[in-house]
Amino acid sequence: MKILHTSDWHIGRTLYGRKRYEEFEGFLNWLADTIETQQIDALLVAGDIFDTSTPSNRAQTLYYRFLCRIAASACRHVVVIAGNHDSPTFLNAPKELLKALDVHVVGSASDRLDDEVLTLRDSQGEPELIVCAVPYLRDRDIRTAEAGETLEDKERKLLDGIRQHYASVGALAEQTRQSLGVEVPIVGMGHLFAAGGKTLEGDGVRELYVGSLAHISAAIFPECFDYVALGHLHVPQAVGGNEFIRYSGSPLPMGFGEATQRKGLCLVDFNNRIPSLTLLDIPVFQRLERISGDWGQLSSRIAVLASQRASIWLEIIFTGQEVIGDLRERLDEATLGTELDILRIKNTRVIERVMGQERIDETLDDLDVQDVFIRCLDLHDVPDDQRPDLLRAYQETLQSIQDEDLRAI
Repeated sequence: MKILHTSDWHIGRTLYGRKRYEEFEGFLNWLADTIETQQIDALLVAGDIFDTSTPSNRAQTLYYRFLCRIAASACRHVVVIAGNHDSPTFLNAPKELLKALDVHVVGSASDRLDDEVLTLRDSQGEPELIVCAVPYLRDRDIRTAEAGETLEDKERKLLDGIRQHYASVGALAEQTRQSLGVEVPIVGMGHLFAAGGKTLEGDGVRELYVGSLAHISAAIFPECFDYVALGHLHVPQAVGGNEFIRYSGSPLPMGFGEATQRKGLCLVDFNNRIPSLTLLDIPVFQRLERISGDWGQLSSRIAVLASQRASIWLEIIFTGQEVIGDLRERLDEATLGTELDILRIKNTRVIERVMGQERIDETLDDLDVQDVFIRCLDLHDVPDDQRPDLLRAYQETLQSIQDEDLRAI
């Protein structure tokens, strides 16, 4: 049984305003080719299919065309769970139709645990894999809010709720395996933030539960899981030193901080219940590069990149001591007639020169929602003793917005 584990496609995501549909299309075509050449039996997609809960028509077209191609291939099963960026109702809307194509979609947790415990069968109808397809567990799915509870109470309830949910689906999966009378592998899926997980600057990974870290220990996964396919973190990595509890990572670099990171997929080959792991490298579909230094270093590196005659998107960070007021004009002249495209320029020297204006070169892309709120508190000189209550109320409002499914009726 050969399984391919991927996650965090974020179809529709932009980079400093630049649309990236050609990259997403290139990746999905490559993924479909890889499924065919590697003779994959099951594809597991661990959440964040789209970058927003209201994906564009073009993003939807890429997704459904890919699923149709896989349904016509030798790959017998596709399992898709929702991530925190996805709309549960949007993913679930064509659920029954896709199920006829052996594409199993789990958009949200439900009271029926068997909706998340899937028994996948081969062409002869024999069971070959059990998948515990646990989607991103929203706050309201796993805890009940109580008046007067502290942030510590909230975090404890979140962790307990996630732990109990996985214990329940694991118990049902083990019961299912015993009733089948066949030692088929059990694979767990999830979209969560594991304790010790590595992130990178600019990757867009957000905390899942506002006002709480709720980082999950690998110990919550039941022992019956022979492999755990996780999504949410964009850096490919094992969890807690266990090679078979893994994040596949995002297939595309989500920001310039990931520009040099190796992207890949996890190919898991089961011999009965014993897994072996192979990491497959994903090609680069659009090269990104961050250049940092003084003018001499910047111009030298630009010249080298220009000579390569390749399409490269650049982030420029000027760190020299010289004050260059026409940095943008110089850079435009240096890249004129090349295939280099500058998406962002940060002139740290100009920033430092402006008294108290260290934020002069920031855009909303540089801030998260909490940063913006704190700036508002600063702007209006809100007293320190009032800030904790205001910040908590703001976080609770954000949580309700995050949990609100924009496509729900």
